[in-house]
Amino acid sequence: MSEETVRKLVADATARNVRLDLYVSRATGLPRSQIQRLIEAGRVLVDGRPLKSSAVIRPGQRINVTIPPPQPSVLTPEPIPLEILHEDQDILVLNKPAGLVSHPAPGHPAGTLVHALLHHCPDLPGIGAERRPGIVHRLDKETSGVMVVAKTDAAMASLAGQFKGRRVKKTYLALVHGEVKQTEGRIATEIGRHMHDRKRMAVQTRKGRAAVTTYRVLQRLDGFTLLQVEPETGRTHQIRVHLSAIGHPVVGDKVYGGRRERKFEVRGARCEVRAERQLLHSWKLGLFHPRTNEWMEFEAPLPADFASWLHTEPSVDATPPGSPPAIGAGAR
Repeated sequence: MSEETVRKLVADATARNVRLDLYVSRATGLPRSQIQRLIEAGRVLVDGRPLKSSAVIRPGQRINVTIPPPQPSVLTPEPIPLEILHEDQDILVLNKPAGLVSHPAPGHPAGTLVHALLHHCPDLPGIGAERRPGIVHRLDKETSGVMVVAKTDAAMASLAGQFKGRRVKKTYLALVHGEVKQTEGRIATEIGRHMHDRKRMAVQTRKGRAAVTTYRVLQRLDGFTLLQVEPETGRTHQIRVHLSAIGHPVVGDKVYGGRRERKFEVRGARCEVRAERQLLHSWKLGLFHPRTNEWMEFEAPLPADFASWLHTEPSVDATPPGSPPAIGAGAR
């Protein structure tokens, strides 16, 4: 049976003027929300005393973090097929299909990626948060592509640290409305909750966090543009919000303004096609392996529903330079 573990830390120079919960989260690689729960339960002691999450700590202070043994998962494993790009004893890299929710949430109590992972990896329940075992980052339900999952506590801490430290390289493909004029661009704003709709994010907000996204044009179609997008930060809905903010929302995005139909002519007939989901794909993911520190890159091929939009336009060459549909999958 697993036992509780104690992480002993000595605050270094980076602790100056930093909140307790934030410093411990950075130092341990554990989610900040989990650290806050441990602090509330009296399991985080600073020089032998419990403090609040908001307490500011000083370099040299000794911090003990007592982590209780994982509780049995209340989630039921489900035999949902997974497209695995790479797997070893520490990590699992997969190609998430559009329509699959990453973890249980209100409205999605079952049939999620977590339920599939629990079926594939029986030892996963003890890794990370109870309802998000192994989940280091997530993709929106309608976004497809590469995701990495931690299979051990050490891998979870390493990957969480890499994401927080911006050492993970994330590359997406997005089909957007309009013809993007600049070949390359950089979007830098703050992103926070929408002032009038708490379910949405926005660049105009009272309490935003810095967000940076860069993009490069891969292909220009009649009224649409295929972009290679690299988020430097990891804010909620960042790519979708940023592209909408510059007037080029992702095709099929029902939340941030991509609900327009695509119209084109095929053999003289006027056709109308509406994307069934937002055409955003996590194409590449680069990271350092948690055990070996080897740099690894993974690719997920463009899904058929996305790729079809790049081939139905008569005025576009079927195989333009750098066309993503020809790109393979797997690790390098």
